[in-house]
Amino acid sequence: MRGFPAATAIDALRGLALSLAVFWTAGAGFTDPAVAQTSAENGAVVLMYHRVGDSRYPSTNVTIPQFEAHLAELQKDRYHVMPLPEIVAAIDQGRPLPARTVAITFDDAYRSILEHAWPRLEARGLAFTLFVATDPVDRGVSGYLTWDELRMLERHELVTIGSQTATHPHLPLISKTRVETEFAASQARFRAELGTAPTLIAYPYGEYDSQVKALARQAGFTAGFGQHSGVVARASDLFALPRFAFNEDFADMERFALAVNALPLPVTEVVPESPVLSDERNPPHYGFTVDPGIGPPASINCYASGFGKVRTETLGQRVEVRIGQPLPSGRTRVNCTLHAGEGRWRWLGRQFLVP
Repeated sequence: MRGFPAATAIDALRGLALSLAVFWTAGAGFTDPAVAQTSAENGAVVLMYHRVGDSRYPSTNVTIPQFEAHLAELQKDRYHVMPLPEIVAAIDQGRPLPARTVAITFDDAYRSILEHAWPRLEARGLAFTLFVATDPVDRGVSGYLTWDELRMLERHELVTIGSQTATHPHLPLISKTRVETEFAASQARFRAELGTAPTLIAYPYGEYDSQVKALARQAGFTAGFGQHSGVVARASDLFALPRFAFNEDFADMERFALAVNALPLPVTEVVPESPVLSDERNPPHYGFTVDPGIGPPASINCYASGFGKVRTETLGQRVEVRIGQPLPSGRTRVNCTLHAGEGRWRWLGRQFLVP
């Protein structure tokens, strides 16, 4: 199914959440006021959903009770739900964000978003971004929103429309010319139907490489989002921004609380530059340098979907992640976490793609 890891990846990430539960319970009380974050904490958690209340597709759906529980948590005073464009602008300009800033996003413009998510979000005054692939809308594919419905949503101040290309392809696996065509064709359809073109893009399946990011920038987008877990931060690559994905099997409140209370794990000197792996670079020699303001990363732990906990080596602020065998074909997510105290965790994710 679109956008979600295989069951083994979900199981591995659930194991990560459960292994952190002891620390979470010990620090369940939060006392920090709604003030701007310091540079090390200046970030935002971006949530990703597909369907709501459509259990025919459990791998891309959250139930209505799950979604309502998430929204009830977000309405607590400690959280600040903001429109995604405002978060991107603040990160880009180095402006501070409120503590526990959160954004809500949906992919694929499924009808259940209008029927089940929108009334609940509107009633609570919660902003969200809807990433749309234009071709299914043009073809009137069953279960998708129509242009009339998208126009209705787009006119509301709580709603931002983003792009997910025209036909939702695997962008790193197609030619440069076709990527350019995907971006240009979808933007033209948005302008024709909505009168404006999106500035934000969510890469289909969360897949991108250096060329895709460069072409997205050239197409006029200001930021691009994947489907790897983590926290958007000042040090983030604006065209490789993370989101926490949720579905029926992976939307319990323990995991949701871990996500919305996560802190950035700012890093530099990330290798390999491209998340798309050739046979010669698989398994990847994955490494990064942790911001000195975070402190020593010796206690960092990393987990790979389908592999569980993997070996890490640290030297000063440098962290090397060693997966002992080649990654399988398709997408593999690697999540690294560092305990930050008060039950909170710094979180860095990367998604690798083996064609």
